[in-house]
Amino acid sequence: MDFFGSLWTLASNLLFYVVPFLFVLTLVVFVHEWGHYKVGRLCGVDVTTFSIGFGRELFGFTDKSGTRWRFAAIPLGGYVKFAGDANAASVPDPASVAMLPPADRSRTLPGATVGRRAAIVAAGPIANFIFSILVFAGIVMTFGKTEIAPRVDRVAAGSAAEKAGLASGDLIVSIDGAPMRNFEEVRRLVSINAETPLRFVVERAGSQVSVDVTPTLVERRNALGVERLGVVGVVAATRAEDTRRLSFGPIQALSYGASESWFIVTRTFDYLGKLITGREKADQLSGVIHIAEVSGHVASTGGIVSLLTLAAVLSVSIGLMNLFPVPMLDGGHLVFYAYEALTGRPLSEKVQEYAFRAGIALVLVLTVFVTWNDIARIVTRTASG
Repeated sequence: MDFFGSLWTLASNLLFYVVPFLFVLTLVVFVHEWGHYKVGRLCGVDVTTFSIGFGRELFGFTDKSGTRWRFAAIPLGGYVKFAGDANAASVPDPASVAMLPPADRSRTLPGATVGRRAAIVAAGPIANFIFSILVFAGIVMTFGKTEIAPRVDRVAAGSAAEKAGLASGDLIVSIDGAPMRNFEEVRRLVSINAETPLRFVVERAGSQVSVDVTPTLVERRNALGVERLGVVGVVAATRAEDTRRLSFGPIQALSYGASESWFIVTRTFDYLGKLITGREKADQLSGVIHIAEVSGHVASTGGIVSLLTLAAVLSVSIGLMNLFPVPMLDGGHLVFYAYEALTGRPLSEKVQEYAFRAGIALVLVLTVFVTWNDIARIVTRTASG
């Protein structure tokens, strides 16, 4: 009985993590690759393969244009392979392309103009950003949003806010010149500025007062690990007059979706900047194991809406990551195309070959590192109970 009970528990845990993880990752990968595919077809380039996952094909079909749509055994990404590509990373195969008649050569990726190649490569990340904006917009259009005024209800004893002179009843007008429309904006701005002095302008007794506050860096443990963020020690007001329910029209919703997506981009660059300067630790970098954990947790606590929100966040992150100038990623290809556009000739095959090898090595090292982080995070959480 114990054996079958343990087996059932294992199967349940796998479903709990794997199904939401596959839903989120497959959706985001499909969006990214569909961007490449769609713009490639619009540019007159033939697509030989559209793959969700890597490795052996599990099932698939070939459409009337000759593209093989396939689901593969390793569901950790995907690719679109264009005519003229040597492999899934879109490394060109100039020898094969050179043997083609001119009419067929123009339908390969290497045979397309540099502008069209750049558009095809950039379309993947752009599709990720558009998807995220639409998801965020769709959620607030459907469900609306509750907004709390940036008013201080109480100040924690001994906190940075108390030391700086913030008081109960203060309405936060701006922080470092940025207008604060709601308490969520206050929380976000403070969270990414730990140990950085901020100029608060508050409305108090009918007049505006400037207060300098330096958020304290704290570590908070949650169900998925430890997060580090800045806090000042204020609690939002809960009075009815400080809370309002917002509804969104299409334009407002799209603006909100763009704002949410842009926040993720700025937060990412802020973290990377602090990582480079030594003000952040690399243990916050995560991989597929952590994504699976988060997907399972989100699915169980928030349902499909929270899972779609996670997909939107992940979509921005994947789109942004792919724009980094690393050979093998989309950003690396764009650097090559920029060189070609400026000089009138492509990089030599030898240089491209070495660059792609270096890019693959870098991606593999990063993959091992973030996987180690994920495992260490689980071990630490288990050991601490």
